Amino acid sequence: MSGSSPKVPVLRVARPTNDLAPLERFYMQGAGFRRLAAFSDHDGFSGTILGFPGAPWHLEFVLETGQVAPRAESPENLLVLYLPDPDEWRLAVDRMTAHGYEPVPAHNPYWEVAGKTFEDPDGYRLVFQNRAWDF
Repeated sequence: MSGSSPKVPVLRVARPTNDLAPLERFYMQGAGFRRLAAFSDHDGFSGTILGFPGAPWHLEFVLETGQVAPRAESPENLLVLYLPDPDEWRLAVDRMTAHGYEPVPAHNPYWEVAGKTFEDPDGYRLVFQNRAWDF
């Protein structure tokens, strides 16, 4: 394997939903994610996979036939995107509001200091954090 770089693991965060369309609008139009893949009626499951091409992570939203998915049980169910560039952060926040998604107060005041929090149609929250992740 000389000359090859180590592979970074890819993280998929999967969660159930009752309606894929509003989540796709929120994450694609509002948050700027891209549809990486989709599937329909795969053994009773349909879904969409969203993220950014080339990123080592993505989100999978799954609709299971005959099942009801619960809403988020806590305002601390968060996905946090660290956007250290102030212009990039402002563009992300402005894109959300331009598509009709208004910030909600963060449950944990830490996220209010340098971030904006938005609640998706299932009650889960997405934070745009205007800081670098340096760990």
